[in-house]
Amino acid sequence: MIQYVYKVRQIVYTQMKGEQMGKNLRLKAARALKDMSQKDLAETIGISRQTMNAIESGDYNPTIKLCIAICKALDKTLDELFWE
Repeated sequence: MIQYVYKVRQIVYTQMKGEQMGKNLRLKAARALKDMSQKDLAETIGISRQTMNAIESGDYNPTIKLCIAICKALDKTLDELFWE
């Protein structure tokens, strides 16, 4: 668990420093807490790793069906991952 918390802290710290980060920090943090790579999550929900990367970086706007699949895989709600 400590390793996962470290990953989340590292993501947040990088964001706070103003470095180029993906648009969906909550999605990255949730994935890190599950100890899943982009490839792992992508395979779980049936998309490519490149699509998962584009979602996290804000270059691709996923459908509601895809958002729900991501939420189910990460045990999160739509509000927790996608809504402000």
